[in-house]
Amino acid sequence: MGIPDIIIAVDGYSSTGKSTFAKLVAREFGFTYLDSGAMYRGVTLFAMENGMIAPDGSIDNDELKNAIGRLELHFGADGLYMGERRIEAEIRTLEVSSHVSPVSAIAFVRNWVDERLHAFSEGGRVIMDGRDIGTTVFPNAELKVFMVADPQVRAQRRYDEMVAKGETPSLEDVMKNLQERDYIDSHRDVSPLRQPEDAFVMDNTHMTLHEEVVWILGVMQGKFGLLEAPALSC
Repeated sequence: MGIPDIIIAVDGYSSTGKSTFAKLVAREFGFTYLDSGAMYRGVTLFAMENGMIAPDGSIDNDELKNAIGRLELHFGADGLYMGERRIEAEIRTLEVSSHVSPVSAIAFVRNWVDERLHAFSEGGRVIMDGRDIGTTVFPNAELKVFMVADPQVRAQRRYDEMVAKGETPSLEDVMKNLQERDYIDSHRDVSPLRQPEDAFVMDNTHMTLHEEVVWILGVMQGKFGLLEAPALSC
């Protein structure tokens, strides 16, 4: 028996490695990967570039609501696009990170993103990561994973990632941003970050990427009764 056509929902805190993990699972087991966090970052970048976020961080909700209908976000083979423009690098900056949680807490923004994620996932065999995938977007997903990691390790990962891209943040600023995002994500009124009751919890503080893939393979073998394990390339 092979891996069935299912939806895998991956949720967790910022910088727990959700996207990296989901991409690996997609590659190893033939799933389509959808990055919900990239969608929210795309909306945030759109709002920033069109003057809908003030210097003090306040958001012009009315203007964003009126304008979001003309926003075109879609996934290509190399990341997220806004129309014909690839924005994958731009949405990963600390500036976008500092605004994405308040933007993603807006109800109409979440509804707009959810509608597109459902359209992108038609046909099944999809893995998607975010903060409310298993609780709100796909509450009936056949497999749910909730990822956690030590805050210091998460901050260091995010810092290293940004430095590798040529940015020059301070580790203190990165930690502060993660703490702020954790609080906003966990306390927002609409679809707050929480662990689904039926999720498998992965603490990857000290795990390698290979160990993460072996872990999910074991979960799938147990949950779906797989008799043969596919060969892993990682």
